[in-house]
Amino acid sequence: MITFAQYLQRCSYDGLSKLVKDVVDLAQKCVANEDAPECTKSLPSIFLDEICQVDKLRDSYGAMADCCSKADPERNDCFLSFKVQQPDFVQPYQRPASDVICTEYQDNRVSLLGHFIYAVARRNPFLYAPTILSLAADYEHALQSCCKETDVNACLDEKAAAIKAKAKKISVMQQYSCGILQKFGERTFQADKLALLGQKYPNAPFSEILKVLQRIKGIYKECCEGDMVECMDDRAELITYMCSKQEVFSSKIKDCCQKPIVERSQCVIEADFDDKPEDLPSLVEKYIQNKEVCKSFEADHDAFLSEFIYDYSRRHPELSTQLILRITRGYETLLEKCCKTDNPAECYGNAVEDLNKHIKETQDVVKTNCELLTTHGEADFLKALLIRYTKKMPQVSTDTLLEIGKKMTDVGTKCCQLPEDRRLPCSEGYLSVVIQDMCRRQETTPVNDNVSHCCSDSYAYRRPCFTAMGVDTKYVPPPFDPEMFSFDEKLCTASPAERDLGHMKLLVNLIKRKPQMTEEQIKTIADGFTAMVDKCCKQSDIDTCFGEE
Repeated sequence: MITFAQYLQRCSYDGLSKLVKDVVDLAQKCVANEDAPECTKSLPSIFLDEICQVDKLRDSYGAMADCCSKADPERNDCFLSFKVQQPDFVQPYQRPASDVICTEYQDNRVSLLGHFIYAVARRNPFLYAPTILSLAADYEHALQSCCKETDVNACLDEKAAAIKAKAKKISVMQQYSCGILQKFGERTFQADKLALLGQKYPNAPFSEILKVLQRIKGIYKECCEGDMVECMDDRAELITYMCSKQEVFSSKIKDCCQKPIVERSQCVIEADFDDKPEDLPSLVEKYIQNKEVCKSFEADHDAFLSEFIYDYSRRHPELSTQLILRITRGYETLLEKCCKTDNPAECYGNAVEDLNKHIKETQDVVKTNCELLTTHGEADFLKALLIRYTKKMPQVSTDTLLEIGKKMTDVGTKCCQLPEDRRLPCSEGYLSVVIQDMCRRQETTPVNDNVSHCCSDSYAYRRPCFTAMGVDTKYVPPPFDPEMFSFDEKLCTASPAERDLGHMKLLVNLIKRKPQMTEEQIKTIADGFTAMVDKCCKQSDIDTCFGEE
């Protein structure tokens, strides 16, 4: 049901139920006779063949019907390109009224949860199937506890808000992972996931981490390509394997492993990092003082660096995976240079100092921004970001710049209040998601050469690249437009939030006209705006006052 609802977002529940029945019937037939001719096809092909046989597909879906004339895997890529995230034509899930929902759940549990799954899947066509099933389990738990309460509605409202927030967060992270896999390929994707696995399971041996990594790559590939049945099956298999070896992996997944299969995988994914072993030896001996370093590096480049990522990440849960990859890249560049010299050991003798520069750059960025946020508050922090980013990419629309600024401010608010050892991975992790979203838009509407370079050059260096980006020198400001500075009495009746928004838009539009403006000039104009609003809103003829000011 999830797979069909994500591909055919306009179809009714009953319409999709017929397709679901066809596939389930085929599955039962194939269990009885694996060699039957229609059983040799891959799962994605079976689903797409079923979709392509839908009567009047073109009437509802237009050009999407042309995908059926392509061969796999192009046919699937074509269908994926027609998926619409949070489409206008699909209403959010409407739960039955509080007076009937509890009887409905008791009498028609399968239908009630089926409609929930259908609604979530067609609204979120990229959300992985195992996640949707775990959200349905959350919904079921909510019903079980709320139906005992006197005010069923209030209880369900509260739990529904939490389920929605969880779904949104997971959806953003999953689309992010698929974006990285598609944009930077398997090697980068695996390196990033390896760093995370090392941080999360620091007690697990390297060989076990590699087994999990291989499987994770396959699971993401399937889910990102819309192959939800295989993705769900393989994820359940992997979690079963990890739960059968919990003493090897982590002390933090015990409770998760006791949950039903549908809830288990999401729980394991969200579990805390395990405590790292106390007696880990310094990495200097193995990767710097060891005479065999160049020999090992040259024998198998990727295997050697994979082990370095594992060794480094399990010692450093307080760093972001992107920073660990920058450190690894720095180490790799050093070895590529030094192993060609007569005395490699002397050449890479200062490796620790070199690699610590990456850590210092990132720590400084986090420290500076968190200090700015805590000292000056959210409004001034947002203004500072808007000034900074409008200068870097003045071509971006004012609304989009405001949206990016607000998202970055949210990251600051969320991460700066965390303990010191969680700030950095939180900040850089979430900023990478904001940057990825910006880069995805840049593919369809190119911004400028600097943005395009930062988006495509290197996954690990994306955030430092944006941080270091200067004013776009090739930008030609649009001609002055007096309309942009026409204010009227609406400003006086506006709520503080609307007034702030007007202030921010004025700020962005000013910088777009004059990107070279100094901080001092910007401050003078911003203060002038506040004074003007205060003064004119007290006058009897407000509009004339605004015109003069």
